Amino acid sequence: MTAALPAIAFDRIGRDRLPALLRTMPKAELHIHIEGSLEPELIFKLAQRNGVALSYPSVEALRAAYAFTDLQSFLDIYYAGASVLLKEQDFFDMAWAYLEKAAAENVVHTEIFFDPQTHTARGVPMQTVILGLHHACQRAHQELGLSAKLILCFLRHLSEEDALATLEAALPWREYFIGVGLDSSERGHPPEKFARVFARAGELGLHRVAHAGEEGPPAYVTSALDVLKVERIDHGVRSVEDPALMDRLAAERMPLTVCPLSNLKLCGVKDLADHQLPQLLSHGLVAMLNSDDPAYFGGYLNANYLACFEAMPALGAKQAYMLARNSFEASFVSAAQRAQWQAQLDTAFRAAAAA
Repeated sequence: MTAALPAIAFDRIGRDRLPALLRTMPKAELHIHIEGSLEPELIFKLAQRNGVALSYPSVEALRAAYAFTDLQSFLDIYYAGASVLLKEQDFFDMAWAYLEKAAAENVVHTEIFFDPQTHTARGVPMQTVILGLHHACQRAHQELGLSAKLILCFLRHLSEEDALATLEAALPWREYFIGVGLDSSERGHPPEKFARVFARAGELGLHRVAHAGEEGPPAYVTSALDVLKVERIDHGVRSVEDPALMDRLAAERMPLTVCPLSNLKLCGVKDLADHQLPQLLSHGLVAMLNSDDPAYFGGYLNANYLACFEAMPALGAKQAYMLARNSFEASFVSAAQRAQWQAQLDTAFRAAAAA
């Protein structure tokens, strides 16, 4: 069931005024891989600082390699880029660079994914990873007024035993992350492979989210719901292939953290005009926009908003409002905090309609 919309004259906000509103309206970002925000310039800076040899001779050569054919071709470069992250300051610098961009785009809350296995496998201590990211989140709250939380993700191409060991290794810093997620290669790695570690996370009171229905089939979305007991589906765009699943997602108000530029860059859709987003919204799903791995996919959150509204005629002011409101509804925050942000959103749209 779709939540009732407030009395806002959305039809008075013309398409010509949407770009400015999309940039300035308050919004949350709930699907951002912090390692995927590592820009080539910072990769080279950290490589030089840490004495790491890169396979690419220049920033331009590395960026030119961002021509992906699917998820795996992206992951190969993604993991290579992460090799420069060795010290707590490196993780801080990476997160701070993203948080500054998010604040400039009027993101008021972000829930950041991080992949500890990518780093611990290289001998980087868990403490180094978590504290570097946490201190950046702390500073963002103090200096930027930006709410930022961490979600620890398991790499699904690795074993569940590795995921269980990773979770246990992170528990001394349990206060610094709010949940767990599941990412990396989806094909051939169904959600049920990680049933035990997600059950353990539930026992610990951690929030649970999982990538499903990006390259994997709609059945993976169902498994994430029924087996992993997730509270959000990351991506989920292939749910449109299963009408019964679409009805279920709408009825349960299960959030989908949609990443359109990511889907385009990884060839999930051939053209942004063909994206599933309008169908998800028209069916009453709690869908919202996110940037996924913005350094690799051509844009941060506002770029995703602007590209979608330019390419999809079905999206107007009402849909812009719904996307931003959905991002707050799906956030792991208190009801009071959610209501405060939604009130700010209402104010922004009422002002735009009255202008």
